[in-house]
Amino acid sequence: MADSGYEIADLLRVMERLRDPETGCPWDLRQDFHSIVPSTLEECYELAQAIEHEDFPHVAEELGDVLFQVVFYAQMGREQGLFSFDRIVHTLVEKLVRRHPHVFADGAIEGVVEHASSVEEVKESWESIKQGEREARSQSGALADVPVTLPALPRAQKLQKRAARHNFDWQDVDAVLEKLEEEICELREAMEQGREDAISAEMGDVLFTCVNLSRHLGLDAEANLRHASSRFERRFSAMEEAAKVEGHSLDALDSAQLDDLWEAAKRRDN
Repeated sequence: MADSGYEIADLLRVMERLRDPETGCPWDLRQDFHSIVPSTLEECYELAQAIEHEDFPHVAEELGDVLFQVVFYAQMGREQGLFSFDRIVHTLVEKLVRRHPHVFADGAIEGVVEHASSVEEVKESWESIKQGEREARSQSGALADVPVTLPALPRAQKLQKRAARHNFDWQDVDAVLEKLEEEICELREAMEQGREDAISAEMGDVLFTCVNLSRHLGLDAEANLRHASSRFERRFSAMEEAAKVEGHSLDALDSAQLDDLWEAAKRRDN
């Protein structure tokens, strides 16, 4: 090992060894492109959690786990003659340079653009370039390349952003709030009629509109919900502890007692 520590070549060799048909790891050898997708998603969420908690030593570790996923795919791609790690790097660098003409003059990594661009100009250029890429892949529709495998909240937000670029959007936050109230009324009506299919559809519309509201407020719906879930988890645990101190379990308490514990947990949390 060099004084500076292991390098990317060492990581690639470790992955190669893990997949060695004769001396590798039985678990790693059993994996394919489909089987490790859940692990990839899990590692990305663990990275997001570490970042939200500002646990930066843990962030470095989780980044390594995400990188390992990339190397795993690269090794399998090389084994099947599909692509290599070098091809992944080449494609990424080529794409980044192509999508940032405001940084890389004449498409050269060391090329310097003399005049600075505004954030809005960068956004316009970025979307124009991506639209050209979609058309080259015969994906001319504005929503064509929004992955269906994205988690529901970020996918809804991405769909809405794309539609907004084509002027299909609410004018302001108040309009979205009015739409949310309308969708809640429609959900109530479906519930009163007891139509399960309509209840499901209207509930989806309420959630979709909530994502729209978050977007118009300049917030990220996925992050909002994660934070809300964390608050709920923290406060619920505080309720359990408070009940335990009093010699009770939550199951033994009535609604009024639970409400009191919840309000006390909220006050302490705030």
